Amino acid sequence: MSFFIINPEFYSWVILPLLIFIARVCDVSMETIRVIYISRGIKYLAPFIAFFEIVIWLLAMEVVMKDLSNSANFLAFALGFATGTYVGFVIEEKLSIGMVILRIVTTDDSNEEIVSFMQSENYGITTLDATGSRGNVKMILSLVNRVDVPRITEHIHSTNPHAFFSIEDVRYVNEGVFRPKKPNMITGFFHAYIRPRKKM
Repeated sequence: MSFFIINPEFYSWVILPLLIFIARVCDVSMETIRVIYISRGIKYLAPFIAFFEIVIWLLAMEVVMKDLSNSANFLAFALGFATGTYVGFVIEEKLSIGMVILRIVTTDDSNEEIVSFMQSENYGITTLDATGSRGNVKMILSLVNRVDVPRITEHIHSTNPHAFFSIEDVRYVNEGVFRPKKPNMITGFFHAYIRPRKKM
């Protein structure tokens, strides 16, 4: 019976660095998501992520510390950290967790079209008459699901390409009119934990 034997040099300079890279991508992406969860007040899921994050980090660090002369391990460790940071943000964008405040400022009659669109899509809105540096403007405020932002901004661009709008994260929400959010496969599983907590 024959066994497949990996060359020690290949294992030391290729396999181990690759495993370290993958481990770092996993733990850093989890760290990025955990920090985002904490900043948004999602306190139940963050400790769960932190547990697995530190376990993976310890395993990767143990391998690196065993062979400090292997430069490939250090390079894989650093590249994994950089890649994991990017991957974490990509995952967070895909999850589209939480809600945001959308502020829209227009100077012409297109605000009526925007208001009609928001109301027809069941978004709660508040409109205000205001004065800007160039005259009277209409300000539209709405609290929307993060996942809905691309759809709304696309409509704004098509209706009034010159409209000014800003988006700001929301940590706590108390009452209001909200468009139902269809959870994806991941957010659906943690639905009870990742909804914005209502302030009592």
